[in-house]
Amino acid sequence: MNQQTDGMSTQNSPDQPQASRDWGYSRGWRVFSLIILRPLLRLLMRHEWSGRENFPKTGGVILAPNHLSYADWPTVALFSDAYGHRYPVFMIKSAIFEVKVLGPLMFKLGQLPVYRGRGDAGLVLKQAEQALRKGACVIVYPEGTASRDPDLWPMVGKTGAARLALITGAPVIPIAHWGAQVILPYGTKKPHLWPRKTVRMVAGPPVDLSAYAGQRLSASVLRAATADIMADITGLLAKIRQETPPAVPYDPAAAEQVSGDGRTADGALADGAGADGAGADVVEATSDGAGPA
Repeated sequence: MNQQTDGMSTQNSPDQPQASRDWGYSRGWRVFSLIILRPLLRLLMRHEWSGRENFPKTGGVILAPNHLSYADWPTVALFSDAYGHRYPVFMIKSAIFEVKVLGPLMFKLGQLPVYRGRGDAGLVLKQAEQALRKGACVIVYPEGTASRDPDLWPMVGKTGAARLALITGAPVIPIAHWGAQVILPYGTKKPHLWPRKTVRMVAGPPVDLSAYAGQRLSASVLRAATADIMADITGLLAKIRQETPPAVPYDPAAAEQVSGDGRTADGALADGAGADGAGADVVEATSDGAGPA
Protein backbone atom coordinates (compact mmCIF):
# COMPACT_ATOMS: atom_id res chain seq x y z
CA MET A 1 0.00 0.00 0.00
CA ASN A 2 1.48 3.36 -0.97
CA GLN A 3 1.99 6.16 1.50
CA GLN A 4 -1.26 8.10 1.69
CA THR A 5 -3.43 9.61 4.39
CA ASP A 6 -5.46 7.24 6.55
CA GLY A 7 -8.12 9.70 7.59
CA MET A 8 -11.44 10.23 5.91
CA SER A 9 -12.39 13.87 5.50
CA THR A 10 -15.76 15.27 6.39
CA GLN A 11 -18.01 14.51 3.43
CA ASN A 12 -20.67 16.69 1.88
CA SER A 13 -23.74 15.30 0.15
CA PRO A 14 -22.80 14.28 -3.42
CA ASP A 15 -25.24 16.86 -4.85
CA GLN A 16 -23.57 19.74 -3.03
CA PRO A 17 -20.54 21.77 -4.21
CA GLN A 18 -17.34 19.99 -3.30
CA ALA A 19 -15.10 22.96 -2.50
CA SER A 20 -14.79 22.01 1.17
CA ARG A 21 -14.08 18.30 0.64
CA ASP A 22 -10.53 17.20 1.29
CA TRP A 23 -9.28 14.07 -0.37
CA GLY A 24 -8.83 11.05 1.85
CA TYR A 25 -9.72 7.38 2.20
CA SER A 26 -10.33 4.58 4.66
CA ARG A 27 -7.50 2.06 4.80
CA GLY A 28 -9.84 -0.60 6.16
CA TRP A 29 -12.32 -0.27 3.31
CA ARG A 30 -9.49 -0.39 0.79
CA VAL A 31 -8.23 -3.65 2.27
CA PHE A 32 -11.78 -5.00 2.13
CA SER A 33 -12.10 -4.01 -1.56
CA LEU A 34 -8.86 -5.83 -2.37
CA ILE A 35 -10.01 -9.00 -0.64
CA ILE A 36 -13.21 -9.01 -2.71
CA LEU A 37 -12.21 -7.57 -6.07
CA ARG A 38 -8.70 -8.84 -6.69
CA PRO A 39 -9.56 -12.58 -6.89
CA LEU A 40 -12.82 -11.84 -8.73
CA LEU A 41 -11.10 -9.85 -11.47
CA ARG A 42 -8.36 -12.44 -11.82
CA LEU A 43 -11.06 -15.07 -12.31
CA LEU A 44 -12.79 -13.13 -15.09
CA MET A 45 -9.79 -12.56 -17.38
CA ARG A 46 -6.27 -13.70 -18.14
CA HIS A 47 -3.40 -11.24 -18.14
CA GLU A 48 0.00 -10.76 -19.73
CA TRP A 49 1.74 -7.93 -17.88
CA SER A 50 5.09 -6.17 -18.23
CA GLY A 51 6.78 -2.96 -17.10
CA ARG A 52 6.57 -3.35 -13.31
CA GLU A 53 9.92 -1.57 -12.96
CA ASN A 54 8.32 1.63 -14.24
CA PHE A 55 5.88 1.93 -11.31
CA PRO A 56 7.30 4.22 -8.63
CA LYS A 57 6.97 2.52 -5.25
CA THR A 58 5.86 5.65 -3.42
CA GLY A 59 4.77 9.21 -4.16
CA GLY A 60 2.11 10.64 -6.40
CA VAL A 61 1.91 9.17 -9.88
CA ILE A 62 -0.41 9.48 -12.87
CA LEU A 63 -1.20 6.37 -14.88
CA ALA A 64 -2.31 7.28 -18.41
CA PRO A 65 -3.90 4.33 -20.27
CA ASN A 66 -5.41 4.11 -23.73
CA HIS A 67 -9.19 3.70 -23.67
CA LEU A 68 -10.89 0.84 -25.53
CA SER A 69 -14.05 -0.16 -23.69
CA TYR A 70 -16.06 -0.08 -20.49
CA ALA A 71 -14.02 -3.10 -19.43
CA ASP A 72 -10.92 -0.92 -19.21
CA TRP A 73 -11.37 0.17 -15.63
CA PRO A 74 -11.23 -3.29 -13.98
CA THR A 75 -8.27 -4.34 -16.13
CA VAL A 76 -6.38 -1.13 -15.36
CA ALA A 77 -7.32 -1.33 -11.68
CA LEU A 78 -6.00 -4.87 -11.37
CA PHE A 79 -2.83 -4.00 -13.29
CA SER A 80 -2.16 -1.02 -11.03
CA ASP A 81 -2.87 -2.83 -7.77
CA ALA A 82 -1.85 -6.46 -8.23
CA TYR A 83 1.10 -5.81 -10.56
CA GLY A 84 2.25 -2.27 -9.84
CA HIS A 85 1.37 -2.42 -6.11
CA ARG A 86 -0.35 0.97 -6.29
CA TYR A 87 -4.01 1.34 -5.27
CA PRO A 88 -5.80 3.08 -8.18
CA VAL A 89 -7.78 6.30 -7.80
CA PHE A 90 -10.21 6.91 -10.65
CA MET A 91 -12.20 9.97 -11.68
CA ILE A 92 -15.75 8.59 -11.77
CA LYS A 93 -19.12 9.98 -12.85
CA SER A 94 -20.79 11.78 -9.97
CA ALA A 95 -23.97 9.74 -10.50
CA ILE A 96 -22.19 6.70 -9.06
CA PHE A 97 -21.59 8.62 -5.83
CA GLU A 98 -25.31 9.29 -5.51
CA VAL A 99 -26.20 5.59 -5.37
CA LYS A 100 -27.04 4.36 -1.87
CA VAL A 101 -24.30 2.22 -0.29
CA LEU A 102 -22.12 2.40 -3.42
CA GLY A 103 -21.70 6.18 -3.27
CA PRO A 104 -20.38 6.35 0.29
CA LEU A 105 -18.13 3.37 -0.48
CA MET A 106 -16.58 5.23 -3.41
CA PHE A 107 -15.66 8.10 -1.08
CA LYS A 108 -14.22 5.69 1.48
CA LEU A 109 -12.05 4.15 -1.25
CA GLY A 110 -10.70 7.59 -2.17
CA GLN A 111 -12.26 7.76 -5.64
CA LEU A 112 -12.95 11.17 -7.21
CA PRO A 113 -16.42 12.31 -8.40
CA VAL A 114 -16.67 14.18 -11.70
CA TYR A 115 -19.54 16.66 -11.99
CA ARG A 116 -20.22 17.56 -15.61
CA GLY A 117 -21.94 20.73 -16.74
CA ARG A 118 -21.70 22.34 -13.30
CA GLY A 119 -19.88 25.35 -11.98
CA ASP A 120 -17.82 23.19 -9.61
CA ALA A 121 -16.80 20.65 -12.29
CA GLY A 122 -13.17 21.80 -12.22
CA LEU A 123 -12.89 20.95 -8.54
CA VAL A 124 -12.13 17.30 -9.33
CA LEU A 125 -8.79 18.41 -10.75
CA LYS A 126 -8.10 20.25 -7.51
CA GLN A 127 -8.93 17.07 -5.60
CA ALA A 128 -6.79 15.00 -7.97
CA GLU A 129 -3.95 17.45 -7.40
CA GLN A 130 -4.39 17.09 -3.66
CA ALA A 131 -4.45 13.31 -3.95
CA LEU A 132 -1.24 13.31 -5.98
CA ARG A 133 0.49 15.52 -3.45
CA LYS A 134 -0.52 13.01 -0.76
CA GLY A 135 1.03 10.15 -2.71
CA ALA A 136 -1.93 8.73 -4.64
CA CYS A 137 -1.87 6.78 -7.88
CA VAL A 138 -4.40 8.62 -10.05
CA ILE A 139 -5.72 7.08 -13.26
CA VAL A 140 -6.36 9.61 -16.05
CA TYR A 141 -7.60 8.55 -19.49
CA PRO A 142 -6.08 11.22 -21.76
CA GLU A 143 -8.47 10.44 -24.62
CA GLY A 144 -11.46 11.17 -22.40
CA THR A 145 -13.57 8.48 -24.05
CA ALA A 146 -13.17 5.12 -25.74
CA SER A 147 -11.26 5.32 -29.00
CA ARG A 148 -13.32 6.11 -32.07
CA ASP A 149 -10.40 5.34 -34.34
CA PRO A 150 -11.57 2.69 -36.87
CA ASP A 151 -8.67 0.45 -35.82
CA LEU A 152 -8.80 1.40 -32.13
CA TRP A 153 -5.52 3.29 -32.05
CA PRO A 154 -5.21 6.05 -29.44
CA MET A 155 -6.85 9.31 -30.51
CA VAL A 156 -5.76 12.90 -30.04
CA GLY A 157 -5.45 13.36 -26.29
CA LYS A 158 -7.02 15.87 -23.96
CA THR A 159 -5.05 18.06 -21.61
CA GLY A 160 -6.08 16.98 -18.10
CA ALA A 161 -3.23 14.51 -17.49
CA ALA A 162 -0.60 16.95 -18.74
CA ARG A 163 -2.02 19.74 -16.59
CA LEU A 164 -1.92 17.61 -13.44
CA ALA A 165 1.61 16.44 -14.18
CA LEU A 166 2.98 19.91 -14.81
CA ILE A 167 1.26 21.38 -11.76
CA THR A 168 2.30 18.67 -9.30
CA GLY A 169 5.50 17.31 -10.82
CA ALA A 170 4.03 13.80 -10.60
CA PRO A 171 5.41 11.41 -13.23
CA VAL A 172 3.11 10.21 -16.00
CA ILE A 173 3.40 6.47 -16.62
CA PRO A 174 2.01 5.58 -20.07
CA ILE A 175 -0.07 2.40 -20.07
CA ALA A 176 -1.05 0.45 -23.18
CA HIS A 177 -3.43 -2.47 -23.15
CA TRP A 178 -5.17 -4.67 -25.70
CA GLY A 179 -7.94 -7.20 -25.18
CA ALA A 180 -10.50 -5.40 -23.02
CA GLN A 181 -12.43 -4.49 -26.16
CA VAL A 182 -13.04 -8.21 -26.77
CA ILE A 183 -14.50 -8.69 -23.29
CA LEU A 184 -16.91 -5.78 -23.67
CA PRO A 185 -16.90 -3.98 -27.04
CA TYR A 186 -17.63 -0.28 -26.73
CA GLY A 187 -21.33 0.45 -27.10
CA THR A 188 -22.46 -3.01 -26.01
CA LYS A 189 -23.81 -4.14 -22.64
CA LYS A 190 -23.27 -7.89 -22.77
CA PRO A 191 -19.75 -8.99 -21.74
CA HIS A 192 -18.00 -11.94 -23.37
CA LEU A 193 -16.35 -13.61 -20.39
CA TRP A 194 -16.13 -17.28 -21.35
CA PRO A 195 -13.84 -18.66 -22.46
CA ARG A 196 -11.65 -16.24 -20.53
CA LYS A 197 -10.02 -13.58 -22.66
CA THR A 198 -6.41 -12.40 -22.34
CA VAL A 199 -5.64 -8.74 -21.76
CA ARG A 200 -2.08 -7.69 -22.53
CA MET A 201 -0.80 -4.65 -20.67
CA VAL A 202 2.50 -2.80 -20.45
CA ALA A 203 3.68 0.17 -18.41
CA GLY A 204 6.30 2.35 -20.02
CA PRO A 205 8.95 4.65 -18.52
CA PRO A 206 7.75 8.06 -17.30
CA VAL A 207 6.93 10.44 -20.14
CA ASP A 208 9.67 13.06 -20.52
CA LEU A 209 7.92 16.38 -19.89
CA SER A 210 11.06 18.25 -18.83
CA ALA A 211 10.80 20.59 -21.83
CA TYR A 212 7.66 22.13 -20.32
CA ALA A 213 8.85 22.51 -16.73
CA GLY A 214 8.45 26.06 -15.46
CA GLN A 215 6.47 27.23 -18.47
CA ARG A 216 3.11 28.94 -18.22
CA LEU A 217 0.33 26.40 -18.68
CA SER A 218 -0.94 27.84 -21.93
CA ALA A 219 -3.10 25.90 -24.36
CA SER A 220 -0.12 25.34 -26.66
CA VAL A 221 2.10 24.01 -23.85
CA LEU A 222 -0.63 21.67 -22.59
CA ARG A 223 -1.35 20.37 -26.09
CA ALA A 224 2.32 19.74 -26.79
CA ALA A 225 2.79 17.90 -23.48
CA THR A 226 -0.37 15.89 -24.16
CA ALA A 227 0.92 14.93 -27.61
CA ASP A 228 4.08 13.57 -25.97
CA ILE A 229 2.00 11.50 -23.56
CA MET A 230 -0.15 10.10 -26.36
CA ALA A 231 2.90 9.31 -28.49
CA ASP A 232 4.36 7.15 -25.72
CA ILE A 233 1.05 5.34 -25.19
CA THR A 234 0.72 4.72 -28.92
CA GLY A 235 4.29 3.43 -29.15
CA LEU A 236 3.64 0.91 -26.39
CA LEU A 237 0.42 -0.25 -28.03
CA ALA A 238 2.18 -0.68 -31.36
CA LYS A 239 4.61 -3.10 -29.68
CA ILE A 240 1.77 -5.08 -28.10
CA ARG A 241 -0.13 -5.33 -31.37
CA GLN A 242 3.02 -5.64 -33.50
CA GLU A 243 1.47 -3.25 -35.97
CA THR A 244 2.24 0.22 -37.28
CA PRO A 245 -0.01 2.97 -35.91
CA PRO A 246 -1.33 5.75 -38.16
CA ALA A 247 1.03 8.64 -38.77
CA VAL A 248 -1.65 11.09 -37.61
CA PRO A 249 -3.94 10.24 -34.68
CA TYR A 250 -7.69 10.30 -35.12
CA ASP A 251 -9.21 13.58 -33.93
CA PRO A 252 -12.97 13.37 -33.25
CA ALA A 253 -13.09 17.06 -32.27
CA ALA A 254 -12.11 18.07 -35.81
CA ALA A 255 -14.65 15.88 -37.60
CA GLU A 256 -15.76 18.68 -39.90
CA GLN A 257 -12.19 19.04 -41.16
CA VAL A 258 -11.31 15.40 -41.67
CA SER A 259 -10.12 13.91 -44.90
CA GLY A 260 -11.68 10.90 -46.56
CA ASP A 261 -9.80 8.38 -44.41
CA GLY A 262 -11.17 9.88 -41.21
CA ARG A 263 -8.02 11.68 -40.07
CA THR A 264 -7.13 15.35 -39.97
CA ALA A 265 -4.95 16.49 -42.79
CA ASP A 266 -2.39 18.17 -40.54
CA GLY A 267 -2.96 16.36 -37.26
CA ALA A 268 -3.93 19.59 -35.52
CA LEU A 269 -5.19 19.26 -31.98
CA ALA A 270 -8.64 20.75 -31.69
CA ASP A 271 -9.21 21.12 -27.97
CA GLY A 272 -10.94 24.44 -28.55
CA ALA A 273 -10.64 27.75 -26.78
CA GLY A 274 -11.18 26.13 -23.40
CA ALA A 275 -8.33 23.64 -23.74
CA ASP A 276 -6.41 25.17 -20.87
CA GLY A 277 -9.44 25.72 -18.65
CA ALA A 278 -9.97 23.58 -15.60
CA GLY A 279 -13.59 22.82 -16.44
CA ALA A 280 -12.68 21.52 -19.90
CA ASP A 281 -9.93 19.35 -18.46
CA VAL A 282 -12.37 17.54 -16.20
CA VAL A 283 -14.52 16.29 -19.05
CA GLU A 284 -11.49 15.62 -21.23
CA ALA A 285 -9.43 13.76 -18.68
CA THR A 286 -11.94 11.20 -17.59
CA SER A 287 -13.49 8.09 -19.02
CA ASP A 288 -17.08 7.93 -20.17
CA GLY A 289 -17.74 4.40 -18.97
CA ALA A 290 -20.04 3.11 -16.31
CA GLY A 291 -17.09 3.03 -13.94
CA PRO A 292 -14.77 5.96 -14.57
CA ALA A 293 -16.64 9.06 -15.65
